[in-house]
Amino acid sequence: MINTLVGDFSREEFMLSGHNACSGCGPAIAMRFIMKVAASGAVVVIPASCWSIISGVVPLRSLKTVVLHCPFPAAAATGGGIKKGLEAVGDSRTQVIVLAGDGGTFDIGLQGISGAAERNEDIIFICYDNEAYMNTGTQKSSATPYGSYSATTPAPKVKSDPKKDIMEIVAAHRVPYAATATIAFPGDLSQKIQRALETKGFRFIHILTPCPEGWGSPADITVKLSRLAVLTRLFPLYEIKNGAEYKLNFLPEDYLPVNEYLKPQKRFASLDKLQIEHIQESVENHWKELCCKTGTRK
Repeated sequence: MINTLVGDFSREEFMLSGHNACSGCGPAIAMRFIMKVAASGAVVVIPASCWSIISGVVPLRSLKTVVLHCPFPAAAATGGGIKKGLEAVGDSRTQVIVLAGDGGTFDIGLQGISGAAERNEDIIFICYDNEAYMNTGTQKSSATPYGSYSATTPAPKVKSDPKKDIMEIVAAHRVPYAATATIAFPGDLSQKIQRALETKGFRFIHILTPCPEGWGSPADITVKLSRLAVLTRLFPLYEIKNGAEYKLNFLPEDYLPVNEYLKPQKRFASLDKLQIEHIQESVENHWKELCCKTGTRK
């Protein structure tokens, strides 16, 4: 098992203060950790997303590295092109990190991701997943979970479909490395970023990043919600190598009921007992599948 609690982070800050993120912003916390591992030796590609705003506008900036903004669907293609350009001038060391939200990953950017994964482009694609289009007002994405409120879900404004399984989609491309992570387990996150940096080819990291504004949760429990997502098994921490080798990185000693995660969030406030039981059953089924793939007995 990965040491989930203690991360190997630089003392230097590569994300500057004074940025435009909301209080308790999960994506901002995640990027601070990412940059402490990747340092300034990376080009960061950002499509339309919350991080388009957080990263700042010239001459202001929040990241101490090169940042390139690109159209919503083009992040993976842009990242691949930059990497090819760097290699063409003899630079094989600079890492290219694509940072996209769930809209730019699960939905609008999925075709480009599939193409880059199929070509095994030498880039790291990181999805910070706050489970809706938060930058424009909490519109539903295919990462929005069952039972969640959104501004664009028809009355009674609760999503009736399950969340898209992006990890299985990526795994189907047989990419060298894919992993899930959260900001509540910094050791796990730092080691996965490091493994991605040391691996060649297309690498994918899916990070759950709570959004207080969109989730209707207090700003001071962002990390707690990330931890509860893992302890309830709604968001397991695991890795996939070459699309086939699954490894579970954290096994909770006691499984918490999903309602422990749901109840602090206003977006799930309308759920009734049967709907919560449905979510619990879905979690149990997915966990059994994951345990089977990882050879875990629990």
